[in-house]
Order: sequence, then C-alpha cells, then structure tokens
Amino acid sequence: MAHHARALATTLGGTAAFGAAVLGAAVVEAHAFTTHHVDVPVLAPGSAPIRVLHISDIHLQARQRDKMAFLRRLADERPDLVVSTGDHISQGRAIEELVEALTPLRELPGVFVLGSNDFEAPVWRNPAAYLWSTTSDLENPARVALPTEHLRERLQGLGWVDLDDAAVRVRAAGCTLDLRGTGDPHIGLDHYERVAGPPAADAAVTIGVTHAPYRRVLDAMVDDGVGLVLAGHTHGGQVCLPNGRAIITNCDIDPGRASGLHRWAHAGHEGWLHVSNGMGTSPFAPYRLFCRPSATLLRLVPAS
Repeated sequence: MAHHARALATTLGGTAAFGAAVLGAAVVEAHAFTTHHVDVPVLAPGSAPIRVLHISDIHLQARQRDKMAFLRRLADERPDLVVSTGDHISQGRAIEELVEALTPLRELPGVFVLGSNDFEAPVWRNPAAYLWSTTSDLENPARVALPTEHLRERLQGLGWVDLDDAAVRVRAAGCTLDLRGTGDPHIGLDHYERVAGPPAADAAVTIGVTHAPYRRVLDAMVDDGVGLVLAGHTHGGQVCLPNGRAIITNCDIDPGRASGLHRWAHAGHEGWLHVSNGMGTSPFAPYRLFCRPSATLLRLVPAS
C-alpha cells in the first residue's frame, strides 16, 4: 500500500512539474515576437508588388516595453500600406504609448478597424467557455468602458483612416487601392451593406477589413468580388497543438483557418483571406503555446 502511495505521489509530482514547465514556456512564448512574410497572388499580370503590413490584436497595456519596441521596428519592413484589424489596447492609459510605438509608421497610408477590446477592457472568463461560446457577453456588469473615441482620434492622428463600416481609396506604391471595412462582427457592430458592391475596375485590388472573421462578413465580401480580406481576433488559437493548429477560434470560422493565408469560397465565388496571429493576449491569459505573437508583411504580387 505504501509502495502504491509513493508511486502515485511521484506521478502527480511529475505531472505538476510538467504542467508548470509548459505554462512557463507559454508565458515566455507570449513575448517571442516575430514577423511573417507572405506572398498573396492577387494583382494583375505584370504589376509591381505592393507591401502591406497587417497588424492586429496588440492588446497593449502600459509599460509593455518589449511589445512597443517590436511595433517600432515594423517600420524597417518598408511597407507601402498599414492595415490594423483591431483590439489595439487593454487599458485606456496605454493609448499614448501605442501611438508613440506606431509613430515610425505615421508617414505611410494606413487604415484600421476597432475590436471589442477597443470598447471595453477585457475581463476574466473561464477559458473552457471558449469551447462552446463564440460571442461576447455584452451584458457582463464587470466590463469597464475604454476611451474608444480618444483611441480613434489618436489613430486618425497618424493619418490613418477609420474603416468601421466605411470605405476609402488610397494610393500606395504608385497604385490605387480600394479598401472597405466593417465594425466588429464579434459584438454585432458589422453593417457590411453600407460598403457593399462590386469592386471598381480601376483599382489594383480591393481589400476587405474586419476585426473578427465571421462567415457572414467573409461570404458577403467574397460574393462581391473582394480580392483579399484581412482579419484578426482569433490570436491564431493562442494555445495550439504542437503542429500549430488551433483548437478554438472564438468565432465561427473553422480552426484550420484561424491564422495565415487561405482561400475563402462561397456560392461559387472565391477570394484570399489572411487572419493574423496577433501580437497580444488578454491580461488574464498572458500566454501563448505553439503560436508566437506576430505581425505579417503581405507582399501582393501578380496572380499566375
């Protein structure tokens, strides 16, 4: 009996040690920022490449100096256009630090949409709840409003255009680009009908922008002929299997497309979809596993 008790204690101790090691690694990985480089074959034959920096889910908190330093270095990628797909902050007092970190990109054309955590600070939630829920609890009395309009104004102060249910035409790399966006579908703020319609024939590419990649938005954009849709929200799964595959997405997209570049098809129409891993976490879940925080430099190139 004593032998069995010692064996059980040894097993439990080993399991606890392994769990602690995995958690420690996941906390470290949450600070292992990287930049992905991806080619998107979406331009007309003979077109010169266009470099689009896709950032998302920064979830900045005050004094996150390593994340701020990573943001500042992104200007070294020499993008022609910056697209941010929301969830910029986790605290109101981080807004000025966010803008300071993004300042090296301010001379570039840029657009942004807002995510749910740009409106309200994140709150603790049972992680297991994400296995069965894909929507935000808007009635949670614990939520704290953030200074959203101040954030919006400061991002616009960088020269960037707010694409929440809006559209804009920009010049980048000598080309005309059309961009259209929606409010965050995760909290029901999307009104795609306000920007719907076929792409203009004289645009090099039409890009759709949304925070959370919900099917209703992706389907509508692809059906209209949008060539490339950019989204975030999923954190790439945040805690993934060793092969990098997401377990959950916190929306209705399938886990196989929780991050990276994929084709999206609906009703006989197809387009490209890029979902960012994002570069932050909730302050209540400050870890990542097999899913490094990242930005992506998308190089738009001619379709074959």
